[in-house]
Amino acid sequence: MNAKLLSDVAYLTSAVLFIIGLKFLSHPARARRGNQLAAIGMAFAVVATFVALWRPAGGQVFHNHWLIIGGIVLGGALGTVGARFVAMTEMPQMVALLNGCGGGAAALISTVEFSRLAAGLELSGLSVGSTVFGCIIGSISFSGSLVAFGKLQGIISERAITSTIQKVVNVLIFIGILALIGWIARGGGTTAFSALLAAALAFGVLMVIPIGGADMPVVISLLNSFTGLAVAATGFALGEPALIISGTVVGASGTLLTMLMCRAMNRSLTNVLFAGVGAGPVAAGGASAGASGKPVREITTDDAAVLLANVRSLIIVPGYGMAVAQAQHTVREMAEMLARRGVDVKYAIHPVAGRMPGHMNVLLAEANVPYEQLFDLEQINSEFERTDVALVIGANDVVNPAARYDKTSPIYGMPILDADKAQHVIVIKRSLNPGFAGIDNPLYYDPKTLMLFGDAKGAVAKLVEAMKAAA
Repeated sequence: MNAKLLSDVAYLTSAVLFIIGLKFLSHPARARRGNQLAAIGMAFAVVATFVALWRPAGGQVFHNHWLIIGGIVLGGALGTVGARFVAMTEMPQMVALLNGCGGGAAALISTVEFSRLAAGLELSGLSVGSTVFGCIIGSISFSGSLVAFGKLQGIISERAITSTIQKVVNVLIFIGILALIGWIARGGGTTAFSALLAAALAFGVLMVIPIGGADMPVVISLLNSFTGLAVAATGFALGEPALIISGTVVGASGTLLTMLMCRAMNRSLTNVLFAGVGAGPVAAGGASAGASGKPVREITTDDAAVLLANVRSLIIVPGYGMAVAQAQHTVREMAEMLARRGVDVKYAIHPVAGRMPGHMNVLLAEANVPYEQLFDLEQINSEFERTDVALVIGANDVVNPAARYDKTSPIYGMPILDADKAQHVIVIKRSLNPGFAGIDNPLYYDPKTLMLFGDAKGAVAKLVEAMKAAA
């Protein structure tokens, strides 16, 4: 069997494993196996690349092979360290960085390939179009992902940073990108391409800066689709079927996920990108009265433990506050204790809860919460009105009733979890500060809402101890 046939078989195997792995990621129970299959597929693709470039006559490997092997080893080591030591709560930041690396790699490959084509005067329509597209989309994904990482990590303000000047600059850069594409099409060389690379990098930064932290799940999935499309473009430029297949699959799935996230918030993609939701000032809330001056009802840990010990049904609504406090294991311990007492315990997961799609599902799965206790918005909303207590842990905008009736609210029309329809609501939160959307939550002032102020992990741990003492 010759090297060409071996590499083709390996590429086909890797493509199949990519598709099956992505399919497995659609369910938490099979997600781990899906990742493993995709990793094996990537290994096949790497081996196929080495085999395809083998020179059987001279018995030599292609030039710079040690540099490539060194890059694989270094990248593998960094990836292993990141996977083992980065906390689950910081996975969104890691995903943003990894996604940015993919986009940046595609942009670099496009740049090198264009330089090679320009030097050899092989500027055909398909080759130039592929490299230009890969450069633009990959650069936007790279710089935009770095800004998303900065917002998630707190290096850059999570608020939507908007201004009239910034919008004008965005338009000018976009027009500049179109002009540079035209210049390249008319024979512009590496100078025009370098200017295009710089303009695309700047546009990626300015595109994500005006987007608030509440919309980061949509931004991450959108940039993920950008990276996939950039990889597919480099596949066309290099004539590599594996890159075309894997990039197209990632681009399509990222686009679909972006659409689903927008639907979950009842907003269009243009609204997410340009509305500047979350640009308002963060109001400082106290422990007894919110930004509106309305009083709230506080509850002590002991009283909350007594209430939970006498319920028949409980719906837990986890939010990013639970993730930040790393309280998922303590929450699972509390839920198991109540379940042993005959309480019907369920978890309500909003599609955009957390900082990236599926963030809450991953956190709860990592804490060994049974899959059958997890319900999405459509499955669980009808059950709130028949539930004794809705326990909201660190969630805010996804349970804000203003989304139903306040037409002036930036989240108006967004499907929310109907926690306010439960017989009682307990909200565990550090303070009355607004969520990422920067708006107050009427749920806190509802007469049946009880506020338990404090760190999610500490508050739930005290609840567990109080229930054990009362047992």
